[in-house]
Amino acid sequence: MARRREGPIIDTRLDISIDRSSPVPLYHQVVTAIETAIRDGQLAPGTRIDNEVEFANQLNVSRPTMRKAMSELVRQGLVVRKRGIGTQVISNHMRRPLELSSLFDDLVRTGKKPKTQVLEFTHLPAEADILETLGLPEGASVYYFKRLRFADGRPLAIMRNWVREDIATFTEAELIEGGMYHRMRLAGVTFKLAYQRMGATVAKAEESELLEVELGAPLITMERTTLDDMGRVVEAGTHLYRADSYSFEVTLIQH
Repeated sequence: MARRREGPIIDTRLDISIDRSSPVPLYHQVVTAIETAIRDGQLAPGTRIDNEVEFANQLNVSRPTMRKAMSELVRQGLVVRKRGIGTQVISNHMRRPLELSSLFDDLVRTGKKPKTQVLEFTHLPAEADILETLGLPEGASVYYFKRLRFADGRPLAIMRNWVREDIATFTEAELIEGGMYHRMRLAGVTFKLAYQRMGATVAKAEESELLEVELGAPLITMERTTLDDMGRVVEAGTHLYRADSYSFEVTLIQH
């Protein structure tokens, strides 16, 4: 017996135009168009995107591009994948105010004195997963930083970041003197949005030593990718914070 499918199926004639001459990645153009359709009510909650392959063919984009777009929509909380149903619109978009600031900015704003120790600094061809995250071609180089950030002389966070080389240049001295985002802004980068995922882990040997916490002490994890106003993913980062010294605060607004 066939499984009952829920919700109306998306009309693949939805008016989405792809500009292949634009510097904005194709997947991001698809995400923006579907997000707009959801926000404007063209795609109601419950609508199913039943056939991603057909949709990709209609837009003349590759299946990996369409899969990446759908993954972004899932991550933004606009659609959900359900077993036996497929990909389905779940709600109108709820905006969360987000200030794109760095830890350095946050510490200065709250009256603390930040200090940075650069543990690793390289400028080399990126590995495949970083190329994919940043949307760069094979062989492209990126900056990689691993830093230990202090607040008022106390170790607070271990930060690992990968930044595309075509938007800014960096030196170790600049990273010690100021925040990474400050340097990127000076180079003309205009930040548009960021995706963050937070979790928890426990301190291993190296983390215990650097952060001056007990082995197995709780740590907050944060993964972040940041996009500029051209739709490019300009940096990706994974950070570890002392759970006894740092917390994240998010304000949710119902529109």
